[in-house]
Amino acid sequence: MEPLTETKNSVGVSESSQTLKELRVLVLATTFPRWANDTEPRFIFDLTKPLAEKVSLWVLAPHAPGAKIREDMEGVKVLRFPYFFPKRLQTLCYEGGILPKLKTSWLARLQLPFFLAAQSFHIWMTVRKYKINFIHCHWIIPQGFFVALLNAFTGIPYLLTAHGGDVYSFRKNLLIRLCSGFALKRARKCTVNSKPTGQAVHSIRASTSIQVIPMGVDTRLFHPQKANLKIKENLNIQGAFLLAVGRFAEKKGFKYLIQAMPRILAKKPATKLVLIGFGPEEKALQRLIAELNLQNSVLLPGSKTGEELSQYFATADIFIGPSVVTASGDTEGQGVVFLEAMASGTAVIASDVGGVRDIVRDMETGLLIPSKNPAAIAEKTLLLLENQELRNKLSLNGLRLAKGEYSWKKTAERFLETYDQIIRTTS
Repeated sequence: MEPLTETKNSVGVSESSQTLKELRVLVLATTFPRWANDTEPRFIFDLTKPLAEKVSLWVLAPHAPGAKIREDMEGVKVLRFPYFFPKRLQTLCYEGGILPKLKTSWLARLQLPFFLAAQSFHIWMTVRKYKINFIHCHWIIPQGFFVALLNAFTGIPYLLTAHGGDVYSFRKNLLIRLCSGFALKRARKCTVNSKPTGQAVHSIRASTSIQVIPMGVDTRLFHPQKANLKIKENLNIQGAFLLAVGRFAEKKGFKYLIQAMPRILAKKPATKLVLIGFGPEEKALQRLIAELNLQNSVLLPGSKTGEELSQYFATADIFIGPSVVTASGDTEGQGVVFLEAMASGTAVIASDVGGVRDIVRDMETGLLIPSKNPAAIAEKTLLLLENQELRNKLSLNGLRLAKGEYSWKKTAERFLETYDQIIRTTS
């Protein structure tokens, strides 16, 4: 079994091999901003920006209605492949993710084979057109399988990056495990965003070389100075401001947070919870809010841009992430949203699941709670609301952690060092 290693910055980017300058990198992702100020998760984009300053780089992502086929986004060359016609009906990707769409939409299931065919074709064509000599593949499935096939014919080296959902969700599916194992076997290395994600990868293929490189946070966008009291005024928040952000999907566990609110309101009746996001469970959450008569205490203002989110994070008193492990095994691979809260100077409460514990260190950078436990959520929330000293301690420690260890610059340096190591051992 290959050791699970954490990256240390043993060499700076400036000291990396001369071969980095010769790299022509193709980055593959199925989650990527569709346009400027998009509400889609942007962590792949935030990583590729500093990478593109050091190597020639192209991003290949699925197209979406209203998005450009080709564009330059802040120095990153982005290519988007259409996978269904008419293009306005493309619904498999974005706004909730592929897996939730497959569970809830017959149109998404219809589009899956077209998507797989289009993705594999455009990977091949992009490699040929731009003379790609290195591939960085985010998510093992599905694109990792196609890249492994490409490697078998061309020898182009590739790096896999697992984010959690690509390994947690499919561990019980034999076919996907076989495809994942093939992708891992031919990869030069697999990076993971947390130790638990690495352990999940090892359960698929124990001999894979795995390196922990967590995703980062934009500390220029998320910081305490972004606090905007107009948010509280507009939402009529007179008491404590609780915040939760994420896709409205089962693994986020938002229903347990809503169920905790009556206990919180019994002692702090002016408290309000703001849930920001979208997804397949939105109607179910709205029904639960109505059943518990919480319409005035639990607010769903919809999706927000990164700039808007930064203001919500910095203004909130407490950020709560009640994530769970679903029946299929899916859970948080890392939880970038916790870093965004910490970088904003906001105290964090989180379920002790998946890779969250790599970031949220109990009683140090946040409070950890058992999952699916509304009573525990209420207890820890009230503890922080009544203990300003503890809240300040967690906020300060979380801020130091986010700024000191998780800046995108440092994350990019770790990946560039890994690129360099792979190329030097390949050539």
